[in-house]
Amino acid sequence: MNNKILFISLLAIPALFFQCTQQEELPKPNILWVTIEDTSPQFIGCYGDENASTPVIDKLAEEGVRFTNAFSTGTVCSPSRTAIITGVKTYKAGTGNHRSKYPVPEFMKGFPYYLQQQGYYTTNNVKTDYNVAGEKAFIAEAWNESSNKAGWWDRKPGQPFFAVFNYNESHQSRTMTETYDWYLKNVYEHLAPEERIGENDFEMPPFYLDSPEMRKQFARVYNSIKLTDNRIGELLARLEADNLKDSTIIFFYADHGEGMPRGKTNGINYGYRVPFIVWFPEMYKHLSPWGTAGVITDELIDFTDLAPTLISLAGGEIPEHLDGWPFLGEKRSEPVENLYLSSDRSDNGIDMVRTVTDGRFIYSRNYKPYIYEARYIRYMEIGEIKQQMRKDLAENKLNPLQKSLFEPRSAEFLFDIENDLWETNNLVDNPEFKPVLENMRNLLKKEVLKSRDVMFLPEYEIGLLSDTTTAYEFRSDTEKYPLEKIYAAASLSGFREKEVAEQQIELLSDENPVIRYWGILGLRSQNPETLKPFSEKILEAMNDEYPPVAAIASAIAYGMFNDKSAQENLKKFCAHDNLDISLMAVYSLLYFEPDQREPFIETIWKVREMEDRDYNVRAACMDVLGSLGLVPNNPEYRE
Repeated sequence: MNNKILFISLLAIPALFFQCTQQEELPKPNILWVTIEDTSPQFIGCYGDENASTPVIDKLAEEGVRFTNAFSTGTVCSPSRTAIITGVKTYKAGTGNHRSKYPVPEFMKGFPYYLQQQGYYTTNNVKTDYNVAGEKAFIAEAWNESSNKAGWWDRKPGQPFFAVFNYNESHQSRTMTETYDWYLKNVYEHLAPEERIGENDFEMPPFYLDSPEMRKQFARVYNSIKLTDNRIGELLARLEADNLKDSTIIFFYADHGEGMPRGKTNGINYGYRVPFIVWFPEMYKHLSPWGTAGVITDELIDFTDLAPTLISLAGGEIPEHLDGWPFLGEKRSEPVENLYLSSDRSDNGIDMVRTVTDGRFIYSRNYKPYIYEARYIRYMEIGEIKQQMRKDLAENKLNPLQKSLFEPRSAEFLFDIENDLWETNNLVDNPEFKPVLENMRNLLKKEVLKSRDVMFLPEYEIGLLSDTTTAYEFRSDTEKYPLEKIYAAASLSGFREKEVAEQQIELLSDENPVIRYWGILGLRSQNPETLKPFSEKILEAMNDEYPPVAAIASAIAYGMFNDKSAQENLKKFCAHDNLDISLMAVYSLLYFEPDQREPFIETIWKVREMEDRDYNVRAACMDVLGSLGLVPNNPEYRE
């Protein structure tokens, strides 16, 4: 070897040793999470929207790492936040239904607990929204402080912190649910005139009617995000003023997709995909496998990856029950090729969707496709934009795409996000994409069976079993939960063919009540003409001993055959002692013709006044009454 080269190499060894030693001796990083609500990436400047005004967020992306394939595991806040805090898929833990409170195993802790074991001071300001029983104790164990006063400032001197700040300024309440006057006072007037985005200063997504009325409402999205950006700037200024920015890794993301009709609560890209940015200070840039300063990564991540990533960064051991993978730091795992996502009940809006994505294609299996995308959810129905959309529908102003939001869905969706960002062209019947479709079907089946998706049980059943066990543990019992057979029955649901209906009728004789449930639920999505030859079997099912089967059979018999005994059955189910059955019955009325709802008016008023009804049942009652013009559809009549 050349002596000069050897000499230079020897000189480099101490420098390299010093660098490695310096990294080994670095203190544990502070970690700041900035979480915003209800926002899709296509409304943020650094993700390509030139009409958006998000300079603070854009600066984080310019100096950090921007993720283009980050997904929430759910499409509404509480399932998403439950997956984040537990690190477990909601379809394994039974926590997918919005604001459900079923138990989870004792070992399933909020992941900040593990950061505390590594010496971290953990704070949450302030939203929790965890779908677990005993939420108060669960929160107390996870966080040193969880309040609207929580922050890094109360830690011990030199103690590393993990601090979460959640901003509501882009929440659905701001963008659509509260009145326009409320929005002006609470959002618009908090922006300087030069910061405000005008009603004609953006492009409307194609599935909304481009009209002055709709633009007036949709401008709320852009102004709410602008106010959010301002608030984030204030927080980062405080971090810098406290001389902590140079030792803090900053995460920024939204809790799920856009809080507008067809986004939030819908199991498609518009509901799942989120903006996600990680910013590294100089001293921790080595923890980024991609580099920094404007790097863009297309690696797939979802919210269950956050818990193992942070535990790893904190120096802890990753618990075996966590579902995700650490995507930063020394224990980083290999990236995955596909993600598995889910969307279930949101408030009174019943639904069930399972999704596979590779980032470009997104495949969603709709198990209750008789319920349409712009489905009845009271919290959305009271919004002025939703009322405007229903008005435009009634006045025949919508084109076929816009109208499709109010029509039954296909059993399957397949969208090419790379070439169809707004999901306007379902590729399921396109022969060119048949290999993609079949591959994603197979991937979904494998994931459902491998994970033993417990939410193929009706929520009624999850509620019952939760008295003695947890859904997470129950799902492993192959005798009590024969998932292969249940999944085979569920896999028929949504396909509208006579041959499929014949198989679903046969399922009504199965000894397993959950299989009978999937038989009758599948029949609910069939066309009336298809079901006529099977009317006798459906009428018999109204007497099934399993309430979910009897309730759905009654809904079919009344809605499709106008059977009078079914009408009386449904009235009883609306007032059923079990609130899951009550909701199932009341909600079914919303998918009848308006004149078919009228005989239930007296019953619905009485059910709404029952003292033991929860928010979901009362909200469903108000949707029925609101759909008939008997109560106003505004925030004063939410429930």
